[in-house]
Amino acid sequence: MTAPDERESGREESITLLIADDDQVTRIGLRTLLAVQPGITVVGEAADGVEAVERARELRPDVVLMDVRMPRLNGIDATRQLLAGPVAPPPKVVVITTFENDAYVTAALSAGAGGFVLKRLPVPQIAEAVRVAAAGEAILFPAALSRMVTARPLDSAEALPKAALTGREEEVLRLMATGRSNPEIAELLTVSLETAKTHVGNVLTKLGAQNRTHAVVIAYESGLVVPGLAEGGGWGP
Repeated sequence: MTAPDERESGREESITLLIADDDQVTRIGLRTLLAVQPGITVVGEAADGVEAVERARELRPDVVLMDVRMPRLNGIDATRQLLAGPVAPPPKVVVITTFENDAYVTAALSAGAGGFVLKRLPVPQIAEAVRVAAAGEAILFPAALSRMVTARPLDSAEALPKAALTGREEEVLRLMATGRSNPEIAELLTVSLETAKTHVGNVLTKLGAQNRTHAVVIAYESGLVVPGLAEGGGWGP
């Protein structure tokens, strides 16, 4: 996937990455392995949430790979602080976790994280998640997401009934929940890509969602998407 910005030479610009994890071995391993992935430059590390916020504001990375269970400040609150400014635009945040049913992950997604990856994934998949996040797209694992939301519903559960989505917008939200990209939504609904983008934008606005992933969390919590019925997965463009 091509990053949103390119150098004048036409070559893809390297994505800058900050790794935040309280386990030193994990940080070193991720840094070593991700640093050799095409198009990614690891610019720094952080051992806790406070340091993650400080280093992100200092280094201005494109993406922060954020562990959620860290001392001093957890990844949820660190994500909130990063997305609240004062750096503009804020970095994209990708939560990295050990367990698919980590209750902290859904809170981080609702705080504005663009998606999550599992630490056990092959490094090339984690690298691809970083690239997708840098491009401003969602990183969705609907099956795992549905299990997490079922285990721990969040306060945004009432957002959908109040949003007054049209029938078409609810249909679009269901497709988003299966990890469908805008081009795929356009094809499935037999509409233009611009129309699909407009529908997605309207859904995000009406739900008050910070990004596609947050909208999908709300869809699961509200019952619009029933765990076990969502098909597809992975991250989509």
